[in-house]
Amino acid sequence: MSLEKAKQVAAFRAVDEFVKSDCVFGVGSGSTVVYAVQRLAERVELEHLKVVCIPTSFQAKQLILKHNLKLGELDTNPIIDVTIDGADEVDSNMTLIKGGGGCLLQEKIIASCSKALIVIADYTKDSVKLGDRYKKGIPIEVIPMAYVPIKNKVLAMYGGEIKLRSAIAKAGPVVTDNGNFILDWMFTNQDLDWEQVNTSVKMIPGVVEIGLFVKMCSKAYFGQPEGTVVERSA
Repeated sequence: MSLEKAKQVAAFRAVDEFVKSDCVFGVGSGSTVVYAVQRLAERVELEHLKVVCIPTSFQAKQLILKHNLKLGELDTNPIIDVTIDGADEVDSNMTLIKGGGGCLLQEKIIASCSKALIVIADYTKDSVKLGDRYKKGIPIEVIPMAYVPIKNKVLAMYGGEIKLRSAIAKAGPVVTDNGNFILDWMFTNQDLDWEQVNTSVKMIPGVVEIGLFVKMCSKAYFGQPEGTVVERSA
């Protein structure tokens, strides 16, 4: 079975189990979430569900509009019933790396406003330790003027290697939806205390957010090669 099919079965299972009528639904970002929105649109049409969708990115907003779902925002819906989102990697403690698509700040804000954060992914995202499978590092969203000192401070604290993420089909760095840069930190120590790392990196002036989601995920669904879904709860 293809990776896309594995993503689809995980997404469909999560939407079927967690989305109910009169629900405020956080819509994550990335390729797997496309299938979640597709399934939500099917259920809204068939079951006449009343769901307000809160996007985590420009991409998520466009998905909501494309499927004629009701678009909301945090101003009017500050409490979200459930958010379904992807992840770049999930370790055995349900700590996540997110932000490969550059939307980590909005994703973490929406997750922090949610009663439950549910992750949907294919089997390649399921790891014992962060860094087992995902080799592109932990994203750190930073204020552009501060990216060099932030890079130096993170390396002084934890070592590894840090690269300023470069754009594709555009000269220069990636610019997030919020006008910031992204540093990708390739860490070498897989046994770091990720909760402490999350806190200490965010304390560096100029850091907007880090793509570590610690103690935020309630449940994860991993689509398998044979079409089944493996579930893991926090």
